[in-house]
Amino acid sequence: MSTVDHPRFSAVWSWLMRREPAALAHGRRLLLDGARGRVLEVGAGTGANFAHYGAGVTEVVAVEPEPSLRAQAAAAAGRAAAGAGPRITVADGTFDALPPVARGPFDVVVCSLVLCTVPDLDSALRTAHAALRPGGELRYYEHVAADGPLGALQRAVDATFWPRAFGGCHTHRDTVGAIERAGFARVRHRDVRAVPAWVPLPVAPMALGVARRPDAAQRSR
Repeated sequence: MSTVDHPRFSAVWSWLMRREPAALAHGRRLLLDGARGRVLEVGAGTGANFAHYGAGVTEVVAVEPEPSLRAQAAAAAGRAAAGAGPRITVADGTFDALPPVARGPFDVVVCSLVLCTVPDLDSALRTAHAALRPGGELRYYEHVAADGPLGALQRAVDATFWPRAFGGCHTHRDTVGAIERAGFARVRHRDVRAVPAWVPLPVAPMALGVARRPDAAQRSR
């Protein structure tokens, strides 16, 4: 199904995930804390989130388009199942082309370091919204746009080498604003940094939170 093929990026990403900073892993735990029911995770990468799904999660459908990363995610799903984790199905696909196994409705959609890479952010979030049951949750842990000099750096790298070097990643995106435009209601949100504030990395500013697809009662208020 997928035409995504980033062998150099996938090799670098795999190396980084084997050495994931403690702060990033802590963010994953916060991202998934309290998640319940049936989960769709799009852009699963190497499956780094799988170990953090708790007992309240009954099933995870994990979609990953890059072949090398998808193989690693499948191995991670096997390890999670052996450790009494939820049943995890790993499939090829993207927000633009979800596989049949990703048919909704879901209780939770998880986006972790993926919305920076999608070709059309608004379209991806509309798909996430449609995949959720009314009242379902979008859980996000994403790179976001900064202001000031760091924002200028983000715009510069996005216009030059960064997307080509890092699997389509765009660092200067108003992801939280796009989530709200897609019809989600913010439940909780925090701004976090992947590295210390004095390190001017384009991917340092991040957003971690939960937004909800309103149900009929909420829409009528």
